[in-house]
Amino acid sequence: MHNMLKAALLAGAAWSAMTTMAVAQTPDSEGATVEEMVVTARRREESLKDVPVAVTAVTAERLERTGAVDLTVMQQTTPNLTVQVARGSNSTLISFIRGVGQQDPLWGFEPGVGLYIDDVYVARPQAAVLDVFDIERIEVLRGPQGTLYGRNTIGGAIKYVTAKIQGEPEMKFKGAFGSYGQRDFVASAKGKVSDTVGLGLTWAKFDRDGYGDNLNTGAEHYNKDVGAARATLEWEPSEQLFFRLSGDLVQDKSNPRHGHRETQALNAAGVPIAGGAPPSDVYDTFAGSGDVNRVETRGVSLLGQWNASDVLTFKSITAYRAGETEGTIDFDELPAKILDIPARYNDHQFSQELQLLYTGDRLQAVAGVFYLNATAAGAFDTVLSQANLTIATAGAVDTKSWSAFADVSYDLTDTLTLSVGGRWTRDEKTGQVYRQNFSGIVSPLFGNPTAIPGLVRSNFTNEKSFEKFTPRVSLRYDINPDLTGYVSYSQGFKSGGFDMRADAILTPTSVNGYEPETVDSYEAGLKGYFFDRRLSLNSAVFYGKYEDQQITQQTPVGASIASQVLNVGKSHMSGFELEGVAFFTSNLSANFSLGYIKAEFDEYRALDLTVAPPVVRDFAASRVFQNTPEWNGSFGLTYIHDLGDHGKVSFSPSAAYRSDFNMFEIPSRLDQEAYWLMDASLVWSSADDHFRVGLHGKNLGDETYRVGGYNFPQTAGVLFGNSVTAFYGPPRTVTLSLEAKF
Repeated sequence: MHNMLKAALLAGAAWSAMTTMAVAQTPDSEGATVEEMVVTARRREESLKDVPVAVTAVTAERLERTGAVDLTVMQQTTPNLTVQVARGSNSTLISFIRGVGQQDPLWGFEPGVGLYIDDVYVARPQAAVLDVFDIERIEVLRGPQGTLYGRNTIGGAIKYVTAKIQGEPEMKFKGAFGSYGQRDFVASAKGKVSDTVGLGLTWAKFDRDGYGDNLNTGAEHYNKDVGAARATLEWEPSEQLFFRLSGDLVQDKSNPRHGHRETQALNAAGVPIAGGAPPSDVYDTFAGSGDVNRVETRGVSLLGQWNASDVLTFKSITAYRAGETEGTIDFDELPAKILDIPARYNDHQFSQELQLLYTGDRLQAVAGVFYLNATAAGAFDTVLSQANLTIATAGAVDTKSWSAFADVSYDLTDTLTLSVGGRWTRDEKTGQVYRQNFSGIVSPLFGNPTAIPGLVRSNFTNEKSFEKFTPRVSLRYDINPDLTGYVSYSQGFKSGGFDMRADAILTPTSVNGYEPETVDSYEAGLKGYFFDRRLSLNSAVFYGKYEDQQITQQTPVGASIASQVLNVGKSHMSGFELEGVAFFTSNLSANFSLGYIKAEFDEYRALDLTVAPPVVRDFAASRVFQNTPEWNGSFGLTYIHDLGDHGKVSFSPSAAYRSDFNMFEIPSRLDQEAYWLMDASLVWSSADDHFRVGLHGKNLGDETYRVGGYNFPQTAGVLFGNSVTAFYGPPRTVTLSLEAKF
């Protein structure tokens, strides 16, 4: 309660500061107003102001104007959001909202933040760091979204929303050229080809040289080689019927992102290894595990919509997605295979959702059913050359999920609306786990038939089912036509499963799997417009109780690694969020955000493998939340100057701040100190908006900051080479963009 009061007071102070700032208006501010944002956070179109959910929505126009590259840009302007490229990958997504997420992208693990493309759930994080093209807006829903989105939205949801095809056919060509040999090309064609049929086609290629080098092989390091395509066919045979068939493909052939060694390499006796010092450049490596990496994802979806009447609409959303990953992670970052991980994953999913939407004078409702059938599988070797040992791991998780949901809003009065919702979910999972020692470098799984079989560490198949009802209730009050307040309670649920790294010798209970986790979230918010709609403010205070929290932990034990997925106990989070847009004049506007969160463990019960025999201890006093800075915020300006017949020019400088944060629950030398990122964009647009030229600078202060890491420091008897590896965000870059529309 003390933390909740503190968050409320801080939010009030921030609100007061922002409104005071907006009072100082100049005479020529007349006519400058904030445009109303329409979102689909509750599966129906609504004004952002009227949605009793903390939502950040960013339009494609704003993303293009500021030179946004991919989804990770949302971290800089969305309160209490972490969204990054996963450690050891180029396009795998990790995301946290209000302290809830999942850093480990191994197959079989579920994310804590759901990703959606036009209401299609994307189950796997591989190739999910989507480049910004062919979209209308991005929405970030903070807090549990268990009622309408359900699956793995215990922390929130991120939505890509594409625009409906309308108007005459239009072609667009865009190129971007910049630092480190950046060469991006996007070509698209979209429009009505008849009165009832619309067609959209987009092709994109993103290339960039590496920020650093592999000093061992000479290959580019931190480079980019990504191709993508999307096709959409829309058919509207009548005013009552609408169909959309969409397909997409992403191929990532960038070199493996090995990371940077942070410590001097040591052998098993603790003696420094020759050539094992960290490279002077944080983007360089000496990795020897290979330079081959391939990730491919593809999907197809069919939306069918029947407007049965003025108030009743039926929707069907059918989708299939699949993907493969082949790559390697060099934990030791050295030519020798001290700790190397060759790996491959594959997955596929089929989902079907049926929705019923009702929109009456006082009653609005969404109800439906959802089904998912998915399989995620993979294999990897843990190669330890100092012991001439390879630990082979393979397995698969099959998931079948059923759910039914409803969310009903009723206008109790002209100003007071009650919303009640709930979702029933049942997940059935089958896990297959195999783990075995081999003498030799690399196992038969990765091309070494001469490896000598050794101890089988795991070989089991198990089944578990999980069932849960998650409710949501909110009360919204329209203080006046421009100002809305709300209070809400919601519950999020993420099912349990099986640890694909389970070692039945070191942790025998891992064959039983791990249990679900839940979050109970309480939220109050205020949204609205001020000063004749020259200022918009969205704010929220929240308090969450996290139960049976799932934590992934790897502990070195001799020549092996004990992996544990633990339900460690309890924690709580409290904080506030504030974001808005202010128009000072018709030409000058600002956007800003501020987030604060205090997240603490109340109980953290885990097996202590550092003592013999291992015992269960409560580590709450020494554990912290990962990827959750206490403070984060941003401020940006946009100045637009009208050049008449010569078009217009806009200048958009911005700054984003993140306070210090921890990479893992156990503090380490990889933890990141507070940092600022400074960006600026200068864009010229022709009077008819057919041509656009932009100059975009990112991380202009050339800040060096970590976004992930692996931590295997030297301990007695461990053969991992004192391998502490960090992955860094992009350095300073400058990009020239050119765009033409016909």
